[in-house]
Amino acid sequence: MSERKIRVVVAKPGLDGHDRGAKIIARALRDAGMEVIYTGLHQTPEQIAATVIQEDADAVGLSILSGAHMTLVPKVVAMLREQGAEDVLVTVGGTIPADDIPELKRLGVAEVFTPGAPTDDIVEFLRDHVAAPA
Repeated sequence: MSERKIRVVVAKPGLDGHDRGAKIIARALRDAGMEVIYTGLHQTPEQIAATVIQEDADAVGLSILSGAHMTLVPKVVAMLREQGAEDVLVTVGGTIPADDIPELKRLGVAEVFTPGAPTDDIVEFLRDHVAAPA
């Protein structure tokens, strides 16, 4: 019996219209053997949480360049918790000021990847931190 692939939702919350980085990450995760669900641009926290649950995702990567991370990320984390999906690994990527990273982690974000983070590091982080899919 083969192992189930790690399922990752890659999402662009808010009004941010730049998704090149998200697409690069989605491709790197797919090339590493993960199942990737890319939501596209302009997703609400509610839409992202619903997708994570519908897709039975192991992890969600939120890509934010707009500066709204301290508003959008806590909403996504709270919505996942409210719906019983607190075991989903939440990561954030994008232009996140270093001063905001400790607070995001306190709120439940597993890791923050800033611009230039090697895709291999992101793949390795997910492999190391996602509970082995059943």
